[in-house]
Amino acid sequence: MKIALFGATGHIGAGILDEALSRGHDVVAVVRDPSRLKVTHPKLQVVQGDVSDTNSFAKAIAGSDASIASLNGPADALVSAANNLLAALPKAGIRRLVWVGGAGSLLTPAGTRVIDAPDFPEAWKGAANAQVKALEAFLATTADIDWTYVSPAGEIGPGPKTGTYRVGDDHLLLDADGHSRISIADFAAGLVDRAEKNDKPRRRITIAY
Repeated sequence: MKIALFGATGHIGAGILDEALSRGHDVVAVVRDPSRLKVTHPKLQVVQGDVSDTNSFAKAIAGSDASIASLNGPADALVSAANNLLAALPKAGIRRLVWVGGAGSLLTPAGTRVIDAPDFPEAWKGAANAQVKALEAFLATTADIDWTYVSPAGEIGPGPKTGTYRVGDDHLLLDADGHSRISIADFAAGLVDRAEKNDKPRRRITIAY
């Protein structure tokens, strides 16, 4: 299949790119600065573009089977990016969008949001709040596209690909030790799985061990 990927130069985006290419998919990577993407592959097309200007990439991604977006930024910019993609992708014939969200809006076992916990790091609140606003934009959209907002585990970072993960809904997934974790490699696998299967349309899910 052909996947349009937004944000391939970030840590998670790079993992998604590696996973998609390893499965034999054709990938159109839309990046603001192509010089930052060091990967070369016969199935990879790199396009300079920005989600704030959908005309910059519309032709290149036309006919893609699915899209995955791993973006960040302040709330206004992130919500604008989400809305721009929701509007532009159907016009390009793309009916599937997997959005890399945040964990802050997930519910803890106590029923409160992760971001509202007293010990939630202050340094993370800006990004977490931006993703909360992005989720609200998805939940409110009437766009003709099957979107899936995917929250990672509470802790995500480098690590081996185990090939296993769990899929949850609005609640933080905890392992047997009470931790919420996932490696970027396994999270990326879960994201590409969603793009392939389109089995969780128009809803938020979470992926963790």
